[in-house]
Amino acid sequence: MPIYEYHCRACGKNQSHLFLSQREAATTPPCEQCGAHKLTRLLSRFAYHQTEAARLDDFDTAAPRDESFYRDSRNVGVWAKKRAKEMGVDLGSQFEETVENARSGKILGKILDDL
Repeated sequence: MPIYEYHCRACGKNQSHLFLSQREAATTPPCEQCGAHKLTRLLSRFAYHQTEAARLDDFDTAAPRDESFYRDSRNVGVWAKKRAKEMGVDLGSQFEETVENARSGKILGKILDDL
């Protein structure tokens, strides 16, 4: 069941369409916004999966980061793990648990529960 993204040349809106079969996907649907038959298929974003170890190996702690990087606790957790590894420091299982809780968003809930 493919999902394709389209841009409407009539109204300028982007949209996604889920097709239940390849045969159905062969035809261009009408625009959901204006009903025009002037959709152009877009190249969709894609993602690939990495193991935690591979992500950690590829992560550069010296690279400059903008403010938005530090708003995401998952990024901060990866940075903390990589820096500890680079410095050859084993901060123990409690450190690992705290980093994982921060990365998964559980740390805020734990802090609120402790209050």
